[in-house]
Amino acid sequence: MRSASDSPAVVDRPAKDDGCLAATLRVTEIFYSLQGETSRSGLPTTFIRLTGCPLRCGYCDTAYAFSGGNTQTMASVLDKVAQYRTRYVTVTGGEPLAQKNCHALMALLCDRAYSVSLETSGAIDVSMVDARVSRILDIKTPGSGEVAKNLWENIGHLTAHDEIKFVLCDEADYIWAKQQIVERGLADVCPVLFSPVHRDLDATRLADWILRDQLTVRLQTQLHKLLWGEQRGR
Repeated sequence: MRSASDSPAVVDRPAKDDGCLAATLRVTEIFYSLQGETSRSGLPTTFIRLTGCPLRCGYCDTAYAFSGGNTQTMASVLDKVAQYRTRYVTVTGGEPLAQKNCHALMALLCDRAYSVSLETSGAIDVSMVDARVSRILDIKTPGSGEVAKNLWENIGHLTAHDEIKFVLCDEADYIWAKQQIVERGLADVCPVLFSPVHRDLDATRLADWILRDQLTVRLQTQLHKLLWGEQRGR
């Protein structure tokens, strides 16, 4: 497995305070599909996948976004998003917050009346994310190999508008996640999602554990993978 240091740094041009449309981002892909996760599952959504990530989770299914991509201006990204007739936009990665201009992009999208969600690893401070954005905070479990990267201070910045996600590799991850929910009062912060690693943890087993323990969590599967498998851009 590659270390984070193996990935080239993502270079972008700083955005002006006024959200200058000439500012740039490194973008892996922009595509239109059904949202496969979170409480927005099933909604037609435009996805903006930014390039670069400081984490190397063992189950990562978007390693192609670690490097490469192409440099695009904010104006170009907005034009591409406008081609699709949906108000739902998800900014994802990689780790989108690894690029400082991600904040300006999300603000510009919100200014244009899009309903914006951010999929973030939770390893980078989320306190400066525009309040109009729904932050989907992915807490890393021991099975991910990146549990030490969790920035627990992020929990204090979340509101009922946001969501916490645990991607679970096995029963040990489930027990650990359940403990975090109790000890940190996560169910009182915002909705909590449990997602089984595709093909590693059977969703039915996870459902049985949730019902047995009467947890206040939402079970989610990756709808896009059920529909289209591992197809990129779906």
